[in-house]
Amino acid sequence: MRFHTRKWVKPEDLNPNKSLFGGKLLAWIDEEAALYSIIQLENPHVVTKYMSEINFMSSAQQGDIVEIGIEAIKFGNTSLELKAEARNKMTRNTIITVDKIIMVNLGEDGKPAPHGKTQIEFVKDRLTSEK
Repeated sequence: MRFHTRKWVKPEDLNPNKSLFGGKLLAWIDEEAALYSIIQLENPHVVTKYMSEINFMSSAQQGDIVEIGIEAIKFGNTSLELKAEARNKMTRNTIITVDKIIMVNLGEDGKPAPHGKTQIEFVKDRLTSEK
C-alpha cells in the first residue's frame, strides 16, 4: 500500500476526548479515495458508492501526523474497489483500516459509465507513452 497523503491533527479535528474525531478521519479517507479514483480513471466525475465496516485500532492526538494509504483491489466495469489504511506517521501504529471502498465512474449524464480501465496506471507511465 502506498501512503501519499499526510494530515496534521489540529485542535479543530479533535473530539471531546481530545483525540482525533473519527468522522474527520473518514472524511479524509473518502477524499483520498476520490482523488485516487479520479487519477486512475482519468475522470473528475467519481462518487463513493460503498464503504465497508471500519476498524479503529488506535487513536491520534493533537500534533500527530496521520498518513493515509489507498490500494486498488479490483477494477469493475464502472467501478473501482479500493482498500484504505490510516496510520500515525511517527509511531507507524495503524489508526484505522477500511477493507472495501467502492468508487463509481460517472458519465456526463451523472449515471454510472464504463471507464475502460483494467489495472493500475501511474501518471509517469502515461506521460512516457504519450511522447
